[in-house]
Amino acid sequence: MITSTATATKPAKALPVTKLSKIPFIFLMIVVGLTFFFPSIPKVAAPANLNQADIAWMLTATAFVLLMTPGLAFFYGGMVNRKNVISTMLQSFICMAMIAVIWVVFGFSLAFGESIGGFIGNPATFFMMRNVLDGAPWELAPTIPLALFAMFQLKFAIITPALITGAFAERIRFTSYTVFILLFFVFIYAPLAHATWHPQGVLFKLGVLDFAGGTVVHMSAGWAALASALFLKRRHEPTHSPAMITFVLLGTGLLWFGWFGFNAGSAMGANSLATTALATTMTASAAAALAWIFFDGVKGRKPSAMGTCIGAVVGLVAITPAAGFVTLPHSIAIGVISAVISNLLVDFRTRTSVDDTLDVFPCHGVGGMVGMLLTGVFASKGVNPAIPDQGLLFGETKLFLAQFGALVGVSIFAFGGSWVLLKVTNLISPLRVSGEEEQLGLDLSQHDEKM
Repeated sequence: MITSTATATKPAKALPVTKLSKIPFIFLMIVVGLTFFFPSIPKVAAPANLNQADIAWMLTATAFVLLMTPGLAFFYGGMVNRKNVISTMLQSFICMAMIAVIWVVFGFSLAFGESIGGFIGNPATFFMMRNVLDGAPWELAPTIPLALFAMFQLKFAIITPALITGAFAERIRFTSYTVFILLFFVFIYAPLAHATWHPQGVLFKLGVLDFAGGTVVHMSAGWAALASALFLKRRHEPTHSPAMITFVLLGTGLLWFGWFGFNAGSAMGANSLATTALATTMTASAAAALAWIFFDGVKGRKPSAMGTCIGAVVGLVAITPAAGFVTLPHSIAIGVISAVISNLLVDFRTRTSVDDTLDVFPCHGVGGMVGMLLTGVFASKGVNPAIPDQGLLFGETKLFLAQFGALVGVSIFAFGGSWVLLKVTNLISPLRVSGEEEQLGLDLSQHDEKM
């Protein structure tokens, strides 16, 4: 029998209504008002020169990538203390709602609108999805409708801020978190997406390769995670027992499944490049999962479900920037190298005062950086003839230097920018819960719910 929250749990004491607590609802009402003034009704029929097979695959891939965010919720939720599972999972789910609305209003324009200096898109280009339903296809995805391209890219924008949540799990105020992810999307994610994936983007024009988000998604989230862990400082109880490792296994399975859409979908069609990306995604993750537990064995540890899952995800992260540029054997090398490096850094992190709760930076951030650099080593024109330069392994240095330069620049931008945004958010609404709320658990203190 289904019961309401009010009857299933003890009624919670109502929070005092402040001016700040009214702002989110007012913002949503403004968006509703905009829909009447900017309905974005198509003026012409949709473009006819589209490929139905490509459309079918990209519709599927878009759904795959959305599934990754609930997968991440289970992955993170199973790792935290039982009293923080719901809050941790909700932090992922709320991204699906918030970023989707922002994307329609001006987010897609910021990432893919008319370029302003190669750093950001014009927010007016696709404001309220104007000229999207009837717009010409995106030039790098010419066989699918522009609206489908926009929805596919939305899913990347959704999961990026969700990845950060593992770093400050168990100690962040939920309402403050929603402010931070809004600022992060506008000032970190959108500029990086534009610079990397827009044909006029500054990194794109420099020849930087990022097939599906190693830079845009994983590096940005990883550096923001490190900034968050440092800014919020340590938990009062920095050690914990995972609430449910079966949740971690389930989350890993959903992430692995969805990642085929993440990487293979970035080929923008049902083609041989999508096949290559799907295959390299599989092998890199499998190799990384093995490398993690085998390397644990070298250090005298038993093979664990947690280690297998973390290794698999690190492999998925590392292959993301390289998926459509490298061969299958090289994808195995990328998976193994990334897993060993991340494993070492997780051990190192535990010996420091940095409380990155779920090791987002060593796994996602560093995994993304390793994958980005190894793209500059293994990228081959035999796999993808469209790339201007090949990797170090083929005697060329230009691509590797571009990848390294972008890594340094993006790292400074993502970490420094995230630190500033954390300070701004903290001024608007305190980020850290009180010691009493942390001890009680975020499920009850932030949501009046429990498992």
